Formats: sequence, structure tokens, C-alpha cells
Amino acid sequence: MSSETTRLQMSLLQPAQAQKHVTVNEALMRLDGMVNLVLESVSTATPPGTVLDGQCWGVPAEAQGAWAGQGGRIAIGSNGGWIFVPPRAGMRAFIADRGVQA
Repeated sequence: MSSETTRLQMSLLQPAQAQKHVTVNEALMRLDGMVNLVLESVSTATPPGTVLDGQCWGVPAEAQGAWAGQGGRIAIGSNGGWIFVPPRAGMRAFIADRGVQA
């Protein structure tokens, strides 16, 4: 049995798993960030000082700080930190700082 979903890489619950709410809550944060995706920017290399739950950013290759090594992924703010999700073929997003749909 797989341990995560194929497209959004959300962890699946396992038999006798402790703290199931943690797994479910992270999966819901991923899903909430990816549905009707709005990226604040795709060119900002440094994460914002305050992480807002559900706020999404396209991480550029030259990213620094908490985003270092995550270039090309989508960063979703979650509980003061970040969940990183790879974009998939066919995804659409509104890029807020450019005012364009991509």
C-alpha cells in the first residue's frame, strides 16, 4: 500500500497510526493551498518574515533561508512553517504580484 497520494503527495493514514489528526491536518492544508491556487509571487527568493496559513509562493531556483533547496516547488504556509509541493502538469495559478493567470 502506498504511503502518500500520487498527485499532491499527501500522507495517507496507516493502520494503528498515532496522532492521525496531524496527518489529516497537513493533507487539508496542502489541499486548501492547491485548490484555486494563488501564488503571491514566483520571483521572491526570500520567504516572508511572517508565515500566513494558506498563503502560497512559487519558489525560485535561487531561493534562500527556509526555502533553500526547494526551487521550482510551491511553498504553502502552514502553522508557522512551510509545506513544499511540486507543481504538476496542467496546474493553473493566479500570480498576484504580476496580475496574471499562468
